[in-house]
Amino acid sequence: MASLAKEVVLITGANSGIGYELARQLLSKGSYHVLLGARSADRGTTALHTIQSQHPQHSPNISFLPLDLASDTSITAATTHITTTHGRLDIIINNAAVASYTAPDRSAFRTAFDTNATGPYLLTKSLISLLRQSPNPRIVNVSSGAGSIGRRLTPASPMYKIQAEPYRASKVAMNMLTACLYVEYGLNYGVEGEEAKEGEERRVKVFAYDPGFTISNLSKANTVENGARSAEETVRSLVEVVEGRRDGEVGRFLHNTGEYPW
Repeated sequence: MASLAKEVVLITGANSGIGYELARQLLSKGSYHVLLGARSADRGTTALHTIQSQHPQHSPNISFLPLDLASDTSITAATTHITTTHGRLDIIINNAAVASYTAPDRSAFRTAFDTNATGPYLLTKSLISLLRQSPNPRIVNVSSGAGSIGRRLTPASPMYKIQAEPYRASKVAMNMLTACLYVEYGLNYGVEGEEAKEGEERRVKVFAYDPGFTISNLSKANTVENGARSAEETVRSLVEVVEGRRDGEVGRFLHNTGEYPW
């Protein structure tokens, strides 16, 4: 078992877009061991090697983790690997997502929920015992303003007219599961990390966070021409949540400059 002084952070969907850029920025800080989670081994290892080439001084501090959130077998294997190889987990960032803009049939809903809600929740529950042993455990669920019911009902909101029902509903579900995890493991559970005695389980900091409209392969609409910002830019605010600079807003649905209604 590897003994690591650095905080171990798992990022799902980290082979591209926001997840990739977050892995790159966290690795560059030198204080984390990054687990780059991805469904595709080819894309995951390519992303890993690219990041390592950009930050050779930190290359031992990032590793690829095969992870398919739609597969219980894959989630179990990932949990076993983290436990046996690292023996600790400090941060889970549930970033992986899919968006379907085809007809909202049963298959589209099932696919969206598997990756955007059900999978992240089951992964988190599978790892929660390990996470609660961390001195400063946190869960960050990368959500979307499209998952805000309040914004969907507000005509002035830019999210008002967007359809994408499977994606929107799955992000609403992710937000509810964020609230459930916060109540169960953060609000009414355990003690704060610095106050915990040996053997006591720590209170987990839980957040939902929308990084904003970002250039990515999530949708063909996520382009500069449509107003999307680069992942390098949007991830900087997400790093603030990871590093604890917004801990005063724990248990909420945050974005880069404030808070969204659930």
